[in-house]
Amino acid sequence: MAPYESDRTAGAEGLPDEADDVRAGRRKAARYVVPVAVVGVAAATIGLVPALADSGDPSLPKITAEQLIEKIAKSDVQQLSGTVKVSTDLGLPSLGGLESGMLSGVTKGSGGSSADPQSKLMELASGTHTVRVAADGPDKAKVSVLENAAEYSIIHNGNDVWAYDSKSNEVYHSTAPAAEKGQEKAPKDVPTTPKQLADEALKSVDDTTSVTVDGTAQVAGRDAYKLLIKPKQSGSTVGAITVAVDAKTGVPLKFTLVPTGGGAAVVDAGFTQVAFTKPAASTFDFTPPKGAKVTEGKDSKGSKDSKAPESAPSRGDLGKGLDGLKTVGKGWSTIAEFDTGGQGMPSGPSSQGGNVSGFLNSLGDHVKGKFGSGTVFSTRLVNALITDDGKVYAGAVTKDALVKAANAAH
Repeated sequence: MAPYESDRTAGAEGLPDEADDVRAGRRKAARYVVPVAVVGVAAATIGLVPALADSGDPSLPKITAEQLIEKIAKSDVQQLSGTVKVSTDLGLPSLGGLESGMLSGVTKGSGGSSADPQSKLMELASGTHTVRVAADGPDKAKVSVLENAAEYSIIHNGNDVWAYDSKSNEVYHSTAPAAEKGQEKAPKDVPTTPKQLADEALKSVDDTTSVTVDGTAQVAGRDAYKLLIKPKQSGSTVGAITVAVDAKTGVPLKFTLVPTGGGAAVVDAGFTQVAFTKPAASTFDFTPPKGAKVTEGKDSKGSKDSKAPESAPSRGDLGKGLDGLKTVGKGWSTIAEFDTGGQGMPSGPSSQGGNVSGFLNSLGDHVKGKFGSGTVFSTRLVNALITDDGKVYAGAVTKDALVKAANAAH
């Protein structure tokens, strides 16, 4: 057994008796994190170039996986500032101008603000980014994404949430209502830091998961333990998740997700610099620059005094048609299944479906089964099968697992 490795796996009986307290603490321990949505899609498309982690193998006291999970849960750091390097390698096909055009359409919407955090996510779902973060308790946080000579920032200060896109000189403003005790005030739809990513990963820890301590590392000049999370099940595209946990504070400093197919990390986020000290109060001050276009968004209570762009799609609009969503399987092999109610996508030879069919076939793999025919669209992490009759099967699972689930449904 490795010096820091636990011989237990986390499951229904894999955690100590105080597991309920640990889980409750895990939910509470996210208070210090920048509570704004700025990066990625589906909570798992952020990464740090592996070479950015400091080399070294510090000698630290032995610790079990259960103790390390508890250390993360009990972490109560509420003041920090630092720099996170962010990159993503989903293995999406290169679509050139089409890809940039799609992203532009998503971000801008139909008359919406380019500074709206909800519409900014897709731009950060690929490539490498530098993100500066700062937090001072649950009421003050700032995240800034630096892109060449431009900067996109979200500032949460008290009841106000400001977002500023320097490239377009646009500002988005919304208000966050007073939070209940132990809850953040600002939206936190998408994880932006190793801590948030680790919290999401730990929610998946059950009897389908192996959790061990896999040695030590040094990240951003700080000694850390490495928590290794691996699916026990076959069929998942997730090979392993490693979380580097600060030995002193219990704060996750680096998060890495590698696929079963090997190669570069798909999701990997980590600090290159971090300080657990109080940021200057001026960090969270913001006044719209002169000449900037300011868009007022709805607060989370839907205040009548707040106005959102009428053409901006709502969450309800985006979810329309997915009322029949259900899941099959469990744990890491869970597959989402729903019926679009449409005809599906043409997946036969291009002579049957014209140019559209040929284009789709070039992006996906044509498959057949009891369900008839369909096309599997793949990334290095998430795959989706769309059948010709409009059924969709998607998850962080292999193509074979999707075909098996579709066959079982017919």
